[in-house]
Amino acid sequence: MSERYDCSDPEQRKAGIAAAVGAVQKGELVVLPTDTVYGIGADAFTSWAVSRLLAAKGRGRDMPPPVLVGTVRAANALVDDMGSFGQDLIDQFWPGGLTLVCRSSPTLAWDLGDTRGTVAVRMPLHAVALDLLKRTGPMAVSSANRTGQPAATTADEALDQLGDSVAVYLDGGPCPGGVASTIIDLTGSVPRLLRAGVIPMDRLREVAALVTGEDVPVSASASANGSAGVPDVPDGAGVPDVPGLPDGAGVPDVPNGADVPDVPGLPDGAGIPDVPGLPDGAGIPDVPGVPDGADVPGVPGLPDGAGVPGVRGRPGRADVPGMSKVAEAPGPSGDPAGASAPVAADDPGLPKGPAPAPSPASAGTPAKTSESSPDAKDTAGK
Repeated sequence: MSERYDCSDPEQRKAGIAAAVGAVQKGELVVLPTDTVYGIGADAFTSWAVSRLLAAKGRGRDMPPPVLVGTVRAANALVDDMGSFGQDLIDQFWPGGLTLVCRSSPTLAWDLGDTRGTVAVRMPLHAVALDLLKRTGPMAVSSANRTGQPAATTADEALDQLGDSVAVYLDGGPCPGGVASTIIDLTGSVPRLLRAGVIPMDRLREVAALVTGEDVPVSASASANGSAGVPDVPDGAGVPDVPGLPDGAGVPDVPNGADVPDVPGLPDGAGIPDVPGLPDGAGIPDVPGVPDGADVPGVPGLPDGAGVPGVRGRPGRADVPGMSKVAEAPGPSGDPAGASAPVAADDPGLPKGPAPAPSPASAGTPAKTSESSPDAKDTAGK
């Protein structure tokens, strides 16, 4: 048998609050007035009590109830991140008819249903509701009606729909608002309106940049299936669309082949701009001080074009660091063919044999090895 208390009477209000606190602590359901519509509530941290709430309304886990709090501090304990505008919206509109959808704290031991890591939270502007919430802590609260039926604005309407599934009814008289709360999603980079409600749009935009969509439900239709000022968030509305794109375009497709975007201010397709100060198309400039086309400058003291010095006066080939020098041996025609080809010191791929006689230029000079070469330094991790 349900108990009903007239909160307009100070004695009944005191007794009713005490009875409601006891019922919540035992995992039972209570009906409470708010500044928008009547709500049916349960302890947010008792999973089977939340399940009883959903069963009383005739809905499943895919429509988890929002959470009402009695203080801003309690809300901050539930939320992982309110984004850039969350605190400003709270300062302006709490307590009041604004519900904020945020990322919930991952450390909380609760089960509100299929929330996908979010929670809809609100602090109502109603003395009876705040008195109860400050004593119970956060409560899972949805509108006091069966799913598909109009939200209750009086205790009688709630009793007619929910009957003995509720342990305690707190009668605070007709709800002063009758219009459901406004819902804003703060899980994205820019706040997004999920449902229009009691707070006008122009007032919201005085506080925060706000993105809207064509499919945002109006408060009149939302109040039928919303919660007590904290209506259930439409399924799938946990991650907002990308601001400035058509509704539903959360991850826009990139045109085929357009993996690299154009550079702002350049003609379409000019993804890689030319170098400032150079003729059009000269994206990679020539080396300063070198004639056009001579990208590899010559070595000072050598003829132009001899960018790689020769070995011992032979232009066009260079000594290779880490290779030992060998004497030049005249070829059949007197040309020291192959004499400048370097041989690796202790190269395991070459046959071992008597080392060629050192030339006068290299006598007494130790051969370079890979250990002494600057190219042999460890470059791992660079």
